[in-house]
Amino acid sequence: MTQKRYDAVIVGSGPNGLAAAITLARDGRSVLVLEGKETPGGGVRSLPLTLPGYRHDVCAAVFPLGMASPFFRGLPFQDYGLHWVHPGVPLAHPLDDGTAVLLERSVVHTARTLGRDGQAYQALMLPWMAHWQALVSELLSSLRPPRRLDLLARFGLRGVLPASLLIRTHFRGERARALMAGLSAHAMLPLEQPGTAAFGILLGLLGHAVGWPVAQGGSQRIITAMLACLEEMGGEILTGRMVTALADLPPARAVLFDLTPHQLVRIQDVDFPGTYRRSLQNYRYGVGVFKMDFALDAPVPWKAAACSRAGTLHLGGTWEEIAQAEQAVWQGHLPRRPFVLLAQPSLFDPQRAPQGRHTLWAYCHTPAGSVADMSDLIEEQIERFAPGFRSRILARHTFNAREMEGYNPNYVGGDINAGVQDLGQHFARPALRWDPYSTPDPRVYLCSSSTPPGGGVHGMCGYHAARSALRRLETDGRGR
Repeated sequence: MTQKRYDAVIVGSGPNGLAAAITLARDGRSVLVLEGKETPGGGVRSLPLTLPGYRHDVCAAVFPLGMASPFFRGLPFQDYGLHWVHPGVPLAHPLDDGTAVLLERSVVHTARTLGRDGQAYQALMLPWMAHWQALVSELLSSLRPPRRLDLLARFGLRGVLPASLLIRTHFRGERARALMAGLSAHAMLPLEQPGTAAFGILLGLLGHAVGWPVAQGGSQRIITAMLACLEEMGGEILTGRMVTALADLPPARAVLFDLTPHQLVRIQDVDFPGTYRRSLQNYRYGVGVFKMDFALDAPVPWKAAACSRAGTLHLGGTWEEIAQAEQAVWQGHLPRRPFVLLAQPSLFDPQRAPQGRHTLWAYCHTPAGSVADMSDLIEEQIERFAPGFRSRILARHTFNAREMEGYNPNYVGGDINAGVQDLGQHFARPALRWDPYSTPDPRVYLCSSSTPPGGGVHGMCGYHAARSALRRLETDGRGR
């Protein structure tokens, strides 16, 4: 490997690793990104998993946090060929009566479909619409002292609640309760846990404020755009370079790892004291996922026709069913009726499949490391709300939780959030430190989703880690 000296080397080319690299390069620093796989992207890749001509998003597929992220909003993505596609409706939640709850861009229009809970829904969402950018900036911060304590305090009054409590006390009808349960289940935690309400409120708010878009042509286009941006700034990337020790790296003043804590402690010759090393070893990972991709000969035949207007669907029935399924997974059991998250991007992006054909993306939560095949249970949930769905399947591809980790080592046990994101680990992610991105080794930083603000494709973990590294680089430069 070249012995060129760099200001920073980034290990891992997921969205956070590339966000760190871009932030450093934008500051005029020399940057090299090393990726162990042959293609960059981490959890944001697209591949022909089923049949020729069908393009599937392997992991991340829908990007409300990407649209809202202060880092992403600061990049001229359109200049690098990335275009967001917005479905007519961000989210649909079908019910057994043949109707569906729709999360529309308008809070008022959404509220009108919720019957007696319409006013309660507006009271929950409307106050944030004028302040959503400031609120998102606070929620995606680096745990610094807040600039808008008033916003965080008001959000926290509801967000700190268990979603189950918010659902029971704030809403009376099944439609609003089911909608909020599905949104909150993105936390990958039991809905009885404190703080899960925050996930539901935030994702609902983002649906209204910025939508739940997909990337035209596949999620890989996001990585392609980020790489083009990085290379224009002088940054470099090498793929197929698995790093197991600091000795594998060229000389650099800072090394930023887009890895999770258990991987970081396995990097050889990193100088961590026992206390910090134990914190990394004790870091907690969450439940896994079982992922399915389908090639279809026609669109999904939803009973509720309005579902064909939505890019994303939550399949789980009532809020009680969703809560039971998520609790079962947390306790290490396979739910009989899993909560299924589903996306149908080809309805809105014809680049995903041959003309007249379609792709479908779906996953459910499973116990960590599970090798169980959830195919039948996922397909049964789709058939429940779309009778005749199975007759439209041309091909399918699956990943169980263990295979997800094999595909992307950051998904330990199949955990796509890179660690449990409950209240305790939110403030000690990955360890209880004033600067969670720096480590006791002054050269080494962590920039993955195992740092604040946590999971999701928003790039903010990498951005904050790069800012931390820049502070030390600037201090070192003044000292010479």
